[in-house]
Amino acid sequence: MKLTDISGKKKEYLKAQIDKLEIKSKIEKITDLHRGLNDFKKGCQPRTTVKNEKGDLVTDCHSILARWRSHFSQLLDVNHARRTEIHKAESLVPEPSAFEVELAVEKLKTQITRY
Repeated sequence: MKLTDISGKKKEYLKAQIDKLEIKSKIEKITDLHRGLNDFKKGCQPRTTVKNEKGDLVTDCHSILARWRSHFSQLLDVNHARRTEIHKAESLVPEPSAFEVELAVEKLKTQITRY
């Protein structure tokens, strides 16, 4: 991949990374240079740690999938949502009387006939 094929900010970032690697090679910090080259080749790879219910680290992919399945099934447990109390908000404004509704309708009629 050539730097001419890449857009602005990414090009600046890659140039800065290459400059850092060049400085490390001149200072002769071989381990830092090697680590930097590996990171540069791999690119950005976010890492997450997954722990089971006891807090122990889970490393194999089957256990990780099982832990995520358990986590989301607890989050999306419909029965749990049904067990929680549902609070209804009380109306702060009383319902209008028949007289108030008739007044509002009359006002609308007079506004419509004006236009």
